[in-house]
Amino acid sequence: MKAGLIFGTRPEAIKMAPLYHKLKEKGIDAKVIATAQHREMLDQVLALFGIKPNYDLDIMKERQSLSGLTARLCESIDTVLKDGQFDWLLTQGDTTSTFIGSLISFYHKIPVGHVEAGLRSFEKYDPFPEEMNRCLTSRLATLHFAPTEKAKENLLKEQIDARQIIVTGNTVIDALLWVIENKKEVLDSTIKRFDLEDKKYILMTMHRRENHGQRMKDTIMAIKRLLKTHKDYHLVFPVHYNPAVRDVVYPELERHERVLLTDPADYLDFVALMRNAEFIISDSGGVQEEAPALGKPVLVLRKTTERPEAMTSGVAKLIGTTEDDVFSYVNELIVNPKVYQQMSKASNPFGDGTASEAIADALNQY
Repeated sequence: MKAGLIFGTRPEAIKMAPLYHKLKEKGIDAKVIATAQHREMLDQVLALFGIKPNYDLDIMKERQSLSGLTARLCESIDTVLKDGQFDWLLTQGDTTSTFIGSLISFYHKIPVGHVEAGLRSFEKYDPFPEEMNRCLTSRLATLHFAPTEKAKENLLKEQIDARQIIVTGNTVIDALLWVIENKKEVLDSTIKRFDLEDKKYILMTMHRRENHGQRMKDTIMAIKRLLKTHKDYHLVFPVHYNPAVRDVVYPELERHERVLLTDPADYLDFVALMRNAEFIISDSGGVQEEAPALGKPVLVLRKTTERPEAMTSGVAKLIGTTEDDVFSYVNELIVNPKVYQQMSKASNPFGDGTASEAIADALNQY
């Protein structure tokens, strides 16, 4: 059996890396198709997990539009699938690569396995364009690898055949546990390198398109108020390369003595920063999945989430992006030990690190 794994962003690569190795272990001829719209961040993860793409489409262009990205993906992926003789194409999550990879596979009548299937915010434009990417992918997939029972319920409500849905857990936990077990010395050295050993810090990320502009500005204003109020706290903020993010963040925060702005951290560095942070403020989906495994509360800078399990378990809270709301929720987590303890001790709803094995077994048994 020959299976193509298509991905182009760092989060996709992190979640597909353990699956790639498990497929190889189970005798499946796995081939990586790297679309590479996040070139530098993608290459970091590939190097960490010892993966060399079989097809490197390298479609990254500065300030490219979604329409331009989509057009280039269609043409590039079509060329690969036309000649690749694949039995399966595996896509992950909700990126444009995910949807277009699934669509072009459909054109070539190659069955699609959708990893991390069934996530829904039920808001067409939030997150944008991810919500529609995953909904459309579900209409094209043959097998749906749902990370949780809730994700399976979402698919059943959309009339997906129950026999085609397998609840596996999330492969991001597979990757995270592997790193913690095998890279402990590197994780420890990261904290020393950033001079954070004796510092109490908040880890922050913010990059989603729907948060560009005023929402990001309001959030930054709240952070500045919090740092002024809590002088024993530091902020660590790996800043996305997108100019729409950097043009807001750097003018407001780069001169603050208790703010560390870095380029996007590689995966090992980011795991170390998560593991040692007091808590995390983020609009990332992946962080909502990883934090429960580390016992770290997450305040989510969004109005909706496709990962309600994190809210239900208690490890995460939706706080939006208005200045007063961000200040209020973060301040409460700092000053109220009971709230912090409840969140930090919440259970992990996203699996136990065996998702990749479950997916590989399902493909072999199908």
